[in-house]
Amino acid sequence: MVVVTTIRHEVLTLPAADLGPDNPLPALRPLDETHRIDDRDKAGLPRDMARQIGYAPLTGLLPVRVRDGYDRDRVPRLLDALVLENDRLRATVLPGLGGRIVSLLHKPTGRELLYRNPVVQPANFALNGAWYSGGIEWNIGATGHTTLSCAPLHAARVPGPDGTDMLRLWELERLRDLPFQVDLWLPDGSDFLYVGVRVRNPHERPTPTYWWSNIAVPEDCRVLVPAREAYHFGYERRLRRVPVPVHDGVDRTYPLNSPYAADYFYEVPERRRRWITALDADGHGLVQTSTDALRGRKLFVWGHLPGGRRWQQWLTEPGTGGYCEIQAGLARTQLEHVELAPESELSWLEAYGPLDTDPEGEWTTVVDRAEARLAAVLPAADVDAAYAAWLPHADTEPAETLATGSGWGALEVLRGGFKLPGTPFEETTLGEEQQPWLTLLRTGVLPAPHPDRPPGESLVAPPWRDMLETAPADPHTEYHLGIAQWHAGDRAQAVRSWERALPLAPSSWPLLRCLAVADCEGGHTERAAERYADAFDDLCRARGDGGPEWTAATAALGREAIETLLAAGRTGTARAVWERLDPATRQRGRFRLLQAALLLAEGRPEEARAVFDAGFEVADLREGDEVIGRLWARLSDEPLPDRYDFRMRPS
Repeated sequence: MVVVTTIRHEVLTLPAADLGPDNPLPALRPLDETHRIDDRDKAGLPRDMARQIGYAPLTGLLPVRVRDGYDRDRVPRLLDALVLENDRLRATVLPGLGGRIVSLLHKPTGRELLYRNPVVQPANFALNGAWYSGGIEWNIGATGHTTLSCAPLHAARVPGPDGTDMLRLWELERLRDLPFQVDLWLPDGSDFLYVGVRVRNPHERPTPTYWWSNIAVPEDCRVLVPAREAYHFGYERRLRRVPVPVHDGVDRTYPLNSPYAADYFYEVPERRRRWITALDADGHGLVQTSTDALRGRKLFVWGHLPGGRRWQQWLTEPGTGGYCEIQAGLARTQLEHVELAPESELSWLEAYGPLDTDPEGEWTTVVDRAEARLAAVLPAADVDAAYAAWLPHADTEPAETLATGSGWGALEVLRGGFKLPGTPFEETTLGEEQQPWLTLLRTGVLPAPHPDRPPGESLVAPPWRDMLETAPADPHTEYHLGIAQWHAGDRAQAVRSWERALPLAPSSWPLLRCLAVADCEGGHTERAAERYADAFDDLCRARGDGGPEWTAATAALGREAIETLLAAGRTGTARAVWERLDPATRQRGRFRLLQAALLLAEGRPEEARAVFDAGFEVADLREGDEVIGRLWARLSDEPLPDRYDFRMRPS
């Protein structure tokens, strides 16, 4: 048999916004994640679900940095792509942007099976900020979109089943320190893309684990799944059990029937085949199925009211059709984490391809008909057989490197002495960010940072914290030790470390900022405001003529300082900080919003209203954040203008 599957490089030209620099301030504040429920909703849940919702939810982002330096100025940019193709399907992957499959084209019909976003527009939906919509993304780490949404992954060509080359993607997920891999391959003549996934825990401790494969499809469809019940989660942060397909008198399997953004986590019966499909009015669409380890299935809708429509416009080009998401995960809901035992792994196989069947009619009839059609084109036994055929190849070493991810995996492998066959984290990938920590690992001393740059990234896992505790106690080491202690929940000790370092530090602003955050979290707003003001003064002295890193640090610290100073009623000092920000920073949408709040605090509501009338776009507006609407309500009794309406829940 002649295998015709190919893997090749390609360069896409797409309108894309600049990602900009990461926020250089360590992410000490609690995680702003909307997918949380209160205890009253846990009472009626199945015991295993309630237990997994309560199991190790993520509370912070450390050691990952926030990605908030992007803008909304889209210009044509060149994006490296890897194309996996056989005679039936063509899959296009962006290894530099999370390994996302941005297109899955069915060649015989010419149909695009996914929602293919014509632009790359970052928005604040990932756990750490920057995320973009469209295609198939791999969400690992914790509830929400992965911190790797806009990050590069390692990629390579790997020999696979039946002599077919696979495209392997892999990285270290840093929130949980878990290496993972995604193997993509197309058997000759297959209408289905196979995806083998493995998550490994090389540590001597159990680790909370999370995975959801997220598939964007055109929203003018009907979503079919073998379920009669679902758990509905809305941005009111309530989880409730609802019937499928109709609840509150409306068939919610049509995404445009829902008014507000919502998740529907389907309760697929234990012995039922795992699958979900989205079909257009003519009965054409994409189906996703898997081995049983990938238990959950979900539909996300934006809703048809103005807030949801505004988000759809925000994430793509005007006039582009909207999308919904069908998803598959390890647990029933995305609020849950499962335990991965020490020195063990989880693996499964997914399949993606076209499905043609009539979506209209009575629910049970339609679902049974779709399942029968799926069984005809891809029997469940074939999926199990493909998984069994792939598994021996999961450890196969790459034959050709196609893209390079970060150096954090290489550093962790050196520290732990881990053996991870199939996913090599080579020392050659170590970069400038990892060098200080490599020195600490090899010498026991953390080198001082370059005086012309803000402090580098922190590492917070227990082995690194232990090394920091035994390293020479200079101010820089105490700074990073305090961050690791803060992450571990020992906040009093973190404050002591920062205060101990402060008198000897050549530059005090990083330590003062950490102490200011601690004061904010402790309810000491006045002291936090004072420390923020002092930190900003010191930063302005330290940065000299500046550069991109200093501009990012000044913007990040200035924003936090102004917000805290306004909360403390210190309007004059907040104005002084504002005036010292770079002019270009003050023109960014986030800071135009901050300017309106400052003007209102100064008793100048007409000028604050004028900021809204002139128009601004807050590029990093957080999913579910209602800050714009709250400020508008203080300025006007008029309805919130459409351009500022991002509401995702009822008033």
